[in-house]
Amino acid sequence: MPERIPKALRAALARHRPKLLPDFDRNWREKIADTFDLAPVPAFMARWWAEFALARDPQLETKLHRLEDEASQATDNALAKGLVEEAGRLRREAGKEEPGQ
Repeated sequence: MPERIPKALRAALARHRPKLLPDFDRNWREKIADTFDLAPVPAFMARWWAEFALARDPQLETKLHRLEDEASQATDNALAKGLVEEAGRLRREAGKEEPGQ
């Protein structure tokens, strides 16, 4: 994992997961660049930090997307809730990665 700063995270995405870069840049422009307010930066970094951590582990990323897909198609509310909770847990765990890991 890179340093936990936007510039380092963007460089890591460009180097290791370039397919995510257009979404990262668009999200940066929407949430940060035009706001003249740094308050949203921590939430932006938390989201993209977890996205990059997940993208580094293709099996985990596939599992997460499968859970989300199954939840979106579930007709049983309890099952859908459980799938969404598991996907959320995986995202939270990925977000705990530290620089250098």
